[in-house]
Amino acid sequence: MEKGVPIRSITRSIAALKAINRHGSLSMMEIAKASEVPYPTACRIVQTLLYEGLIEQEPARKRYRATAMVQTLATGFQHDDELVRLARPHIVGLTKRVGWPVSIAIRVGREMMLRDSTHSNSSLTFERYYPGFTLPILDSASGKVSMAYAPDDEREMILRFMRVSQEIDLNYLATAEVSLDVERIRAEGYAVQGRNHFNLTPGKTSSISVPIFRNGHFEAAMTMVFFVAAMRLSQALELYLDDLRATAAAISHDLSNPMPMPMGNA
Repeated sequence: MEKGVPIRSITRSIAALKAINRHGSLSMMEIAKASEVPYPTACRIVQTLLYEGLIEQEPARKRYRATAMVQTLATGFQHDDELVRLARPHIVGLTKRVGWPVSIAIRVGREMMLRDSTHSNSSLTFERYYPGFTLPILDSASGKVSMAYAPDDEREMILRFMRVSQEIDLNYLATAEVSLDVERIRAEGYAVQGRNHFNLTPGKTSSISVPIFRNGHFEAAMTMVFFVAAMRLSQALELYLDDLRATAAAISHDLSNPMPMPMGNA
C-alpha cells in the first residue's frame, strides 16, 4: 500500500458525519448526496454511526441528526479563543465602514473553518454564517491565503494527501494547483475567489482574503465577501484592499502584543 493513502471507508464515514452535523438533520438520500457516496454505502455508514451513538434517528421521521456524543471527539481540542476575542472589534468596525460582511477562518485539515463573522451585522448578505462552517481549501480566498503562507513542506503534505484521495477529481486538483499562485499571493498580500461555489449561495458572491499573523507567523485569514452583481473584483480591490490590509495588520499587532485580561473576565 502506498504510504499516506487514506482509508476510503473512513473518509466516507467522516464525510457523512460532517454533512449531518453541518445541516442539522438529513434523510438517507440527502446523506448519500452530501457525502457523495452510493445510497447502499450511505445506509451502511448510517448504521455504523447509529451503532457508535454518534447519530440518532428523529422520532417522527426518517431523518438523522448528530448526538451529544460527537462532542467527545473534540475533548482533546482546545482552540485558543484569543483570536476571536481580539479580532472581533476590528472586523465589526470594518463592516461598519465598508458595509460588507467579514469573516475570520483558520485551516483545519484540508478545509477552512470560520471562527467568527459579521454576517449578522450586515444587511449586505444572502445568508448568515456561523463558527464551524467550512470551505474547501483550494476553492476559497481564505484557503488560498492559508496555503500560500503555509511552510512549503506542510503545503506539499496537504496537496499530496489530496492527490491520493479517491474522493477528489485529479483533473480538478491539477487545475486548482496551477491557479494557486503562492509567490504572487505572498508578494501582493492577498488572494481572491471570483465566484464562491462552495458556500450557501453558489456563484453569487466573490471574496478577498488577507493574512493575519501572530509574531510573524500565519495565524488566520480575514475575508470580505461581496455580491458578484454589485461590482467586479478589480473594483472591490481598488475600494477595499487597503482597509482590509490595515485591519489585518491591526489584528496581527494585537495578537502579537496581547494585553492582560481584566481580572473580572478571568
